[in-house]
Amino acid sequence: MWKHKSFILLGSAILIALVTTVLIVRVLQKTALDKERASIVTQPIAVAMADLSWGTSLTKDMIKVVPFPKEYVPPGCFSSAEVLAGRVLVYPVKMNEPIFESRLAPKTIQIGGVAALISPKKRAVAVKVDKIIGVSGFIHAGNRVDVLVTVAAVKSSDPVTKIILENILVLAVGPDVEVDKKGKESKPVDVITLEVTPVEAEKLALAASEGKVQLALRNFNDTEDAFTRGMTIPNLLTSYSGGSTERNEVATSKGLTTSSSPSVTTSSSARRSGMAVELIKGSKVEKVTF
Repeated sequence: MWKHKSFILLGSAILIALVTTVLIVRVLQKTALDKERASIVTQPIAVAMADLSWGTSLTKDMIKVVPFPKEYVPPGCFSSAEVLAGRVLVYPVKMNEPIFESRLAPKTIQIGGVAALISPKKRAVAVKVDKIIGVSGFIHAGNRVDVLVTVAAVKSSDPVTKIILENILVLAVGPDVEVDKKGKESKPVDVITLEVTPVEAEKLALAASEGKVQLALRNFNDTEDAFTRGMTIPNLLTSYSGGSTERNEVATSKGLTTSSSPSVTTSSSARRSGMAVELIKGSKVEKVTF
């Protein structure tokens, strides 16, 4: 009986010693961490409280101030929300991301929206598109697109499709309502705002009024221009038919050269062989070989 009590007392003592050791280690670690935190000098910086899109006019309730190690504070950030009130974003900002001066419009611009996003000497032109023209809704602000137009040819009434603008920046994408010709039903459409030069704005306006506009979404890393001749109905119908025009275009894109007409070699035996047909003219019968 006494032997079992001694083991119980010994086990209890060991358990109490382990618990005490763990508590002491935790207290020491917390004390060291508090001292380390106290030794770090911090500086308040302004960050976004939520995801903010470009063109947003900032208010105080969109910004919060958090401490940040002073030696790691990036240049161009702000230390208070009051300084940022009324400024306009020209680039999107994610939640808890610092707001930098490089992401803001000049101080003279106090009104948000698309007007704050337009680059100098550029214009914003809106194009009304449906889900097909708008690449099934996959075009968003910040994307780059090519603009195609289908119009009647100058010398004929046959339509022709041609790329008229390339690598155009999309400023904004918003919904709109289009009323049909009868005025009874309406369907939702998208309005895509593009950033263009004045000359490009004239091209886009003429294309939208005289033909059908189509947008082609580009890769962000693809900035090269594509020089095309345009597509007509005869060229369209000869696609993948082995025509020389299509082969020449493919070869030109690959840096190759092709002859204007395919060379055909005919052997003498092939020329001599043919098909014999009896040609009857009244009472005369002639044998003609083709």
